[in-house]
Amino acid sequence: MTDFTHFNEHGRAKMVDITNKKESSRKAIARSSIQLNQDVYENITLQKNKKGDVLSVAQVAGIMAAKQTSTLIPMCHPIPISGVDLTFNWQSKENHMYELIIVSEVKTKGSTGVEMEALTAASVAALTVYDMCKAVDKGMVIGETYLLEKSGGKSGDFKRE
Repeated sequence: MTDFTHFNEHGRAKMVDITNKKESSRKAIARSSIQLNQDVYENITLQKNKKGDVLSVAQVAGIMAAKQTSTLIPMCHPIPISGVDLTFNWQSKENHMYELIIVSEVKTKGSTGVEMEALTAASVAALTVYDMCKAVDKGMVIGETYLLEKSGGKSGDFKRE
């Protein structure tokens, strides 16, 4: 069990000790998406949703989620986040369907990375879109969520090809 960093010598969960890790500038970019029908697309883009401006609320939800990641993911360290941004882009699909692509970018200067914060931000933004639009269509599908890239830290840079 000692090969796993999140387990102690007794095989029980532990938070990794980052006391001696060097501080560096770190950034992570993650992606999620949500597929929805034309009615939902028009409600969002024409700002006709009864609950308000869907993308503005999803933006704030993503930012809040990044800041709360350590309270949601048990072994995630609370870290000082220096920046969070989300972008939204539409893709037209077949049969009058649309996909909202959500990209989050999170930055810090610290001893551990922000991959989990970026993934959480993108995920919660997608969940927020679902929550705000479910009265129109409960059949929306939240798509794959994954890390696009990360920089900084001991393990070096990563970029999805």
